[in-house]
Amino acid sequence: MTLLIIIIVLAIIFDFINGFHDAANSIATVVSTKVLTPTQAVIWAAFFNFVAYFIAKFIIGGFGIADTVSKTVDMSFIANPSHVIIAGLVAAITWNLITWWLGIPSSSSHTLIGGFAGAGIAASGFQAVHAGVIGVIALFIVVAPLIGMVGGNFITLLTLHLVKKVKPNKADRWFKRLQLISSALLSIGHGLNDSQKVMGIIAAALIAFSQTNVDVHPWLQMDSMADMHDWVPLACFTAIAVGTMCGGWKIMKTMGNRITKITPIEGFCAQSAGALTLFITEVLHVPVSTTHVITGSIIGVGSIKRLSAVRWGVTKDLLVAWILTIPVSAVMAMLFYYGLGLFIA
Repeated sequence: MTLLIIIIVLAIIFDFINGFHDAANSIATVVSTKVLTPTQAVIWAAFFNFVAYFIAKFIIGGFGIADTVSKTVDMSFIANPSHVIIAGLVAAITWNLITWWLGIPSSSSHTLIGGFAGAGIAASGFQAVHAGVIGVIALFIVVAPLIGMVGGNFITLLTLHLVKKVKPNKADRWFKRLQLISSALLSIGHGLNDSQKVMGIIAAALIAFSQTNVDVHPWLQMDSMADMHDWVPLACFTAIAVGTMCGGWKIMKTMGNRITKITPIEGFCAQSAGALTLFITEVLHVPVSTTHVITGSIIGVGSIKRLSAVRWGVTKDLLVAWILTIPVSAVMAMLFYYGLGLFIA
């Protein structure tokens, strides 16, 4: 029971850090275009992060991404599931804090997936990992930002065509207001996608605990994802919203202006493309990185002006961080798993 409580606490901490780390994804463009102040923006984003819970629960009718994440590792191959999940979470938290400190907008999602998979491999070898699930998630490291980039291009071209006869100052005023809507949609997509990843980890822990213990409290009893208790998604969506309110200013600087300079029209287009991509992946039940998605969208929007408008040197550094995230997190989780075995039987 003690290890289960530790897992739940670590998962909620990770979710808080995820919101803190990824706050820039939702608010960078709306702040850089001076539509909202940083404080106003994080409150706005946090509110819609939490609104996403009601959309998932009552409109979508389920938590498909959480189900996908819970299947990353096959717990039936693992003798001590608690150690695997703790090691994965500690590795994910550590890598998130390192990348936050360095101001690198890496993926919290892939950090968690890499940590979970790495600990599973350390425990029982590659047989414990569902290669198909990991393969799809890895594929979307490339696919998700490409969807965002193409969407950013298309939405920008369409928007510029629609407002070509409108005076620039008037268009800026319109799109500063419209950015509030696109920012809200992006924050909903962020909440839908990222909150469910931690839900999947907690669900895997509860299912494993229920299978190995006879006397389980009703609030902790889970035999499958269909038995998900309301407190799990509520805790996860709340944690990510609170984390977003605390902000991630180092990363916001990179996302807001270092990739390309953003105008109100471009900010609206980038956020709309990012939100659309996240909604598509929600329907597909594929956990993706909101960092990758919005970065691809910003690049797509910026490249419409001219390819040189995108600072490709910064983009190259981001791409290296994205590629390294899963393997580095996996190796860290393996080390934490072996270290944990020395102290906890």
